[in-house]
Amino acid sequence: MNIGPMRELGGVFDRVADAYDAGRPSYPDEMYRAVCELTGVELDGAMTVDVGAGTGILTRALRARGSQVIAVDPGAGMLARLLARAGGGGQPPLAAVQGDGNALPVADGVADLVTYGQSWHWLDPAASIAEARRVLRPRGAIVGCWNLHHAAQARWLADYEARLAEEVPAYWGPAVEEWAVPPIAAAFEVIEERWIPWTRLVGIEDFLLDLRSHSYMAALSPEAADALVERQRAELRREFPEGLLSVPMRVYLAVGR
Repeated sequence: MNIGPMRELGGVFDRVADAYDAGRPSYPDEMYRAVCELTGVELDGAMTVDVGAGTGILTRALRARGSQVIAVDPGAGMLARLLARAGGGGQPPLAAVQGDGNALPVADGVADLVTYGQSWHWLDPAASIAEARRVLRPRGAIVGCWNLHHAAQARWLADYEARLAEEVPAYWGPAVEEWAVPPIAAAFEVIEERWIPWTRLVGIEDFLLDLRSHSYMAALSPEAADALVERQRAELRREFPEGLLSVPMRVYLAVGR
């Protein structure tokens, strides 16, 4: 699902940076344990290039576990938010670089890990993986991860996704019959894949901020996006009058070594 020039992609997500930062979920602890197990790389002390870092959801978690991070993203607004949320001293070094995942602004052979959190599907499959291999050290690894709704586990969530598929022309998700996980596994010679289930407890308003952060919502006019969010809010409040959602999630994790 490569949409073209990275500067255009950066502009799309810069428009929803506030919603992205406030609404997108973090990853469960089990994912980070699985990354260490499957890659053989300990996060504590590792050098990681986080491609498509956005506002730093994955970057912050990697640094909290001891990784030095070079965060690369095409969006200046997203990187500004990342740096604002980076925290004070006592954490591993952080560099934030505006750049293209198909042509990384990173020297050869410097990284133990190259990560793509919710981002690899926007890149050219061959060029991005060639760049990841270029910047990796000999025993380094490539990690792709996606936080996904597990709509099959809850009728209300399947209905929510179905409404999006009906109302949003650019929607891409589990309610579309041909939807599938990004084909990152096809880009590797050695691949490990894992599905990690978890449950997200979230208020309706934060859940709707997550909705606003997606590119298919950014493609709508502000008026159309507002109207759609209000319809979803009404349905969710009818279903959950207490305002709290228990959202079945799963992380798709793919590791190339």
